[in-house]
Amino acid sequence: MTIATITLASRARAGHLARQQERLQGVPGLERVVVWLDAEPPGDEVPATVVLHVPPAAAGMRLAAARNAGARAAIDRGCDRLVFLDADCVPGDALLDRYDRALRAHPGALLAGPVTYLAEGVAVDAQTDLAALTAPHAARPSPPDGEVHVAAPEDQLLFWSLSFALSASTWRRIGGFDEAYVGYGAEDTDFAMRAQAAPAPLAWVGGAHAYHQHHPTSSPPWQHLDDILRNGGLFADRWGFWPMRGWLEAFEAAGAVERVDGRWRRASVAPR
Repeated sequence: MTIATITLASRARAGHLARQQERLQGVPGLERVVVWLDAEPPGDEVPATVVLHVPPAAAGMRLAAARNAGARAAIDRGCDRLVFLDADCVPGDALLDRYDRALRAHPGALLAGPVTYLAEGVAVDAQTDLAALTAPHAARPSPPDGEVHVAAPEDQLLFWSLSFALSASTWRRIGGFDEAYVGYGAEDTDFAMRAQAAPAPLAWVGGAHAYHQHHPTSSPPWQHLDDILRNGGLFADRWGFWPMRGWLEAFEAAGAVERVDGRWRRASVAPR
């Protein structure tokens, strides 16, 4: 009966991963599972107790398959509590404890914690006082420390995959992630919908803070446009509506995509 952390990583995030694992490596009995996403397998430098390799498909990284592989490895090693952390996220000192307590009180829930986005130039190491940096992202709930707030059904889609936890039995009930999603986008929103159908209600855990290390981003994410169209269409076929509407509408405003018969696609006339 033990807890595991599961992280997807690539060489582009090796520095962030190292700082995350540095904060975790002293936790007694913790299984630290890292799933490597690059085409080339990782070297010996990956700082984890279990290292797996899930190379990309032709259409992109296999995020859903990688999370499933990580969970399977953790469960095979006897772990009954699973904590998923994005490679960019450093855990707060109380994150594992708060998730553990919440899972004991709400074993059938899908738990998520608040995430603070660190500013560019903020360095993190094992000695960093993360509590002093805490400023949770305003778009998600951040209950008082020690409290667990169950989300209303209409707020299930606030789920994010940066930091979440669930029991192994709840993972099995949900059925893991849908591996039909390849490349960027929608696999985590699909997971939230699968959880709701299980049912496994979303609940927010006060004090389970994670800290997202800075990296450059683009909004909307032009480099993922085709992934968003493909995975968004798959999601719409599954659930009857399109996810990532804000990004799709931004692409539409730029003339890059269009809606035809209720579906989004690349614009027939390219933007000038």
